[in-house]
Order: sequence, then C-alpha cells, then structure tokens
Amino acid sequence: MNLKMLTVGTFFTNCYVVWCTNTGEAIVIDPGFDREEERDKVLSVVKNNGLKVKFIVDTHGHPDHTCGNGVIKKATSANILIHRLDANMLSKVGKRLTGLFGIHVNSPVADGFLEENNNVRFGEVVLRVLHTPGHSPGSIALVGGECAFTGDTLFAGSIGRTDLFGGSTKEIMHSLKKLAALPETLTIYTGHGPKSTIGEEKHTNPFLQRNFDGSYFGI
Repeated sequence: MNLKMLTVGTFFTNCYVVWCTNTGEAIVIDPGFDREEERDKVLSVVKNNGLKVKFIVDTHGHPDHTCGNGVIKKATSANILIHRLDANMLSKVGKRLTGLFGIHVNSPVADGFLEENNNVRFGEVVLRVLHTPGHSPGSIALVGGECAFTGDTLFAGSIGRTDLFGGSTKEIMHSLKKLAALPETLTIYTGHGPKSTIGEEKHTNPFLQRNFDGSYFGI
C-alpha cells in the first residue's frame, strides 16, 4: 500500500490518495477542497501514478471533508462511500452547514454506506471500518496494514470538537477507547494536522489519558 497526503481547503483538511502498489487501484479519502488548483493536485497524484480510483471515502459528512466529492467522482467515476448516519450531510443538512463553514459543497448523494467492520477493498488492500461517533454521528476510521485514518475523531495531541450538529462528548470518548485498543505501532493519519501513532497518543494526548482511567465524563 502507498499513500499521498495533500492538505487542502479553507480548514486545511488532510486529503489522502491511497493505492495498492501492485494493482494501481486506489481510494481518495476526504477530498475537502473547493479550489481548482487543489483539485488538480489530487488528480495529478492519480494520473502520475497510473491509478484507478475505485472509491471516494468520507470519514464523516462535514463539508470541509466532502466538498470535492463531486469533482473527483466526475473525473474518475468512483463511488462515494460514507456511514449511513452522516449520509444526509451530503444533501439537505450539508447545504445548511455550508453557511456555517463558508464552503461551496459539490457532492452527489452516496453510492453506498459503510458500517462497523465493513471492509473497503481496492486491489490487494483491505481497510476495516470502525464506527467512531462523537465528532459526528457517522464518523468512521479506516484501519489496515500499519496505519489508521482517523478523520476528525483523533488528532495528534487532541480530538475532534463535539459541539457541532450531532456531536457527543460521551460518544467520542467511547470511540477513543476503541482506537486506543489498536496496536500502539499503528501510524494514524488524521483529518487535520500531522500524523502520529496510537502509542504516542496514548502516552501524551490528555484526552486519551483522561479516558483510560475512567474519570472523564463518567466513562
């Protein structure tokens, strides 16, 4: 498996092109761009590596992660996948959120839905879906090989906010426990900011440390 991270959009979202080295099949995770030059950067990765994009995977439905869905789908014919609980953000709810985010969203409705323990397969690569609600009801992480794509649930040194539509502090704490149970050597690729590891976050991230001793929000 190979990957390329591109930081795009008004909110500096991390968009990932991930592909199977042997077959060239690929996915695009969180195409959160609304400018042509950023679109071209993402599509250049696809073209320069001879990739066939099979899926567009949204780790959640917020506009800063989905606003480029339509552009990538038009260019590649890839199917859009998202958790069912965030699917409405690609339509009515998403249009209301654009006023809050100040982003023009270009996303068709989802072609398919992801649930806990589903597998996203492209070429010889398999990424397992973890449902990680809290930042949004349908937030997910993708885990496979030596890495995990955590969206806006877990950042290096922090976690996602829970005060937006459908957010829940209690749920995100349960989701953090699920992520913390992964091998410490896993590299995490986050929705914003630098990459880290599960081990690094367990030892340094104050939100995870509070969560583990059972004293945070009654969990």
